[in-house]
Amino acid sequence: MVKFAFIKIQRFFSDIGNFAVLFVNVILNLHRVFKDRKLIIEQMRHVGVNSLFLVAIIGIFTGAVSAMQAAYQIKGLIPLTYLGSATTKAIIIELGPVLAAIVLAGRVGASISAELGTMKVTEQIDALEAMAINPVRYLAMPRIVATTIVMPLLGIYGSAIAIFGSYVVSSAFIGISGETFMNGFRRAFEMQDLWAAMVKELFFGLSISSIGCFVGFSTTGGAEGVGLSTIKSFVISAAMILILDYILWNFLIGL
Repeated sequence: MVKFAFIKIQRFFSDIGNFAVLFVNVILNLHRVFKDRKLIIEQMRHVGVNSLFLVAIIGIFTGAVSAMQAAYQIKGLIPLTYLGSATTKAIIIELGPVLAAIVLAGRVGASISAELGTMKVTEQIDALEAMAINPVRYLAMPRIVATTIVMPLLGIYGSAIAIFGSYVVSSAFIGISGETFMNGFRRAFEMQDLWAAMVKELFFGLSISSIGCFVGFSTTGGAEGVGLSTIKSFVISAAMILILDYILWNFLIGL
């Protein structure tokens, strides 16, 4: 039992070291961003444009549920005219960034790990190295840069859709006029909340893509290993999103 625990701890620190090496190699290849812009733009299209519909669906129902839940909680305590303030504040700071990041972790992070994992087990990455092509520069760096850039934009887009969903539900089902809702939104909106949300989304995108690349490069065991890597990437990314959300909230807003 002790030996098993020791092996697990040893593997954990080994993975941290390997992840740090990958991350440093990505940083060392950032000077090639302009030269590899076509690869980055292609990944931005894959990560961003292809995720718009999914983020919109998640956003509009997130806003609708937020409005219903907030109205239920504040009913009898404070006037419902504050519903716009309560829902939009929560959506911009928390719900929009976190839910968009979790969606991206499932769609993009798992996709990256599956794609790179398949290349790893079929020895395509070894073939790139045999042709003197750096796999980190050619495969990891464009994906990490593209996801890190696109994530804040998708977060803002998802938050805007969620606020619209909250607006529609408040007007149609709760009995609050659109003007009252928007007055509450304007009263509660602060630019520092938006900047804090974008910083959080930047870190979320960086963690999702980095974890996806690391897990993909570490894949072993054929088709079964690719499936396990896909699950592992999403689980680690989702946990890291929540951990980073707490840490960054304290630094950016809480403190």
